[in-house]
Amino acid sequence: MEAHVQTLARAQAALGARVEVLCINHASASGQGFSHEFEGRSPTHEEWDGSVRVIRVGRWASVLRMDVMPELPRELVSALARGVDVVHLHTPNPTLVLALDAAPWLPPVVVTHHSDIVRQRIAGTLFRPFEWVLYARARRLIATSSAYVSGSPLLRHFRDKVRELPLGIDLAPYLEPSPAALEAEARWRAAQGSPLWLMVGRLVYYKGLFTALEALTRVPGQLLVVGVGPLEQEGKARARALGVEGRVTWAGYLPPDELVGAYRASTALWFPSNARSEAYGLSQIEAMASALPVINTAIPHSGVPWVSLHGQTGLTVPMGDAEALARAARRLLEEPGLAQKLGQGARARAVEQFRHDVMAERSLALYAEALQASQEDRSPSAPVEGRS
Repeated sequence: MEAHVQTLARAQAALGARVEVLCINHASASGQGFSHEFEGRSPTHEEWDGSVRVIRVGRWASVLRMDVMPELPRELVSALARGVDVVHLHTPNPTLVLALDAAPWLPPVVVTHHSDIVRQRIAGTLFRPFEWVLYARARRLIATSSAYVSGSPLLRHFRDKVRELPLGIDLAPYLEPSPAALEAEARWRAAQGSPLWLMVGRLVYYKGLFTALEALTRVPGQLLVVGVGPLEQEGKARARALGVEGRVTWAGYLPPDELVGAYRASTALWFPSNARSEAYGLSQIEAMASALPVINTAIPHSGVPWVSLHGQTGLTVPMGDAEALARAARRLLEEPGLAQKLGQGARARAVEQFRHDVMAERSLALYAEALQASQEDRSPSAPVEGRS
């Protein structure tokens, strides 16, 4: 979500919009910390990302994944006082949902619903009424794919407000790799050999890491795992137990050029996610722009198999099925021309559907739609029941 917000804000600003980002500071005063893995206390500070103003609100603590941020109300009021036409919230985001619920007045609200709260069932049930309040107040709700809507109770209930806006990325680093990225590609090829299977993302329960490790026992080659997260140590233990410890490289976080090089050096991206918490998968688009086939999973009511299409840009297999994942990987090795055909289709689809500038243009059109709806509700001719 953080990467998407940054990409969207930069692209909107490039189109001439004045954009401010209000977010939680997941780093200590010394700059230590990494997104959701950060558990300490942080200060509030402001910075500029190009022409995008970023206010990172400090937190005092985190309770049941709720950030305690005493300075948030003041920062929210200050931001609104600078003159805001549209508030765009990205969820799940319990702290900011509560903050907006408590605001007596807001400009038109647009919500991008990235994912339902899937695993934290008790917390999700307790929090649901607060989500409903904000979603009822919102002018437009954005789903990252139409596939996700039918499986989401919130989006189904407010279906008339829902619009589809696929997530996009800046494709340039993948379509036109830098010299540093090409050097990284050569290093990965020399160090890892072929075939090289790639996984990219946080090491959390829904990414399917253990399925990938089991699949590795059924195919030749190396597995390069890019990312950090709470399952890293358990993943290493599982690799040892399966006898593939020497065939897995745990790369951690990679700088952009190193990551582009890894995509280019690989045989396929493995994307074996196993829950609707995985609603989309931006790393699929990064791989596709790199002309890399994707092996993903058929997650019901998720955009994952829509992003990379079976038989066109990659192969789709059942969730949690290590044998099916391995079988798909072997097809790429054994069927002449298949990997190249899928890679070419992947790049073409990335360019057609997932460019960040197209996403930004569509988002601004949705803002205009939300503003128009708000103006119509304030019109004297509007029926009383239409007011908000």
